[in-house]
Amino acid sequence: MSINRSFFFDQVRARLFGGKLSQPQVSGLLAILDYWEEELWNADDRWLAYALATAYHETDRKMQAIEEYGKGKGRTYGKPDPVTGQTYYGRGLVQLTWKYNYKAMQDIFGEPLVASPNRALNLPLAVKIMFHGMEHGTFTGKKFADYFNEKREDWVNARRIINGTDKARAIADYAKKFYSAISYTK
Repeated sequence: MSINRSFFFDQVRARLFGGKLSQPQVSGLLAILDYWEEELWNADDRWLAYALATAYHETDRKMQAIEEYGKGKGRTYGKPDPVTGQTYYGRGLVQLTWKYNYKAMQDIFGEPLVASPNRALNLPLAVKIMFHGMEHGTFTGKKFADYFNEKREDWVNARRIINGTDKARAIADYAKKFYSAISYTK
């Protein structure tokens, strides 16, 4: 089964994007939905909703892989690495930070992210990084199944998958709106 794209876009346009979507926003949403339907179609739809909400928040509603505003200025990860000379500030749909996270994703996907961290700005790779990290707990040790399963539904604490409880309630609200937009066609 496929997600009813017409219903989905009508709902998110009205409830999350102020009545209009730009082409880059549509492209980003499609990339996420396409990956979900190809790779995770049998998983819990709340995972998809929470991933969409995370991307919505972390990209400032752009739904494109972006660089962190300020590029880590004033933070340890915002300083060039003494070995590589690269700076491992946030990039992508989830704002991948720290050299060890770039290395972990490099090892998983075979992309030279440590030498070329800007590769995390490639949308198809950014989608893979987001879903893998959130499904397997790569970012913080917390994963989708810790918060969404047959016995638990915790939209607020699911933020711990990415970043403690920073903006947890707002992201939970976004996720519920995305969740209400997910409907299937046969």
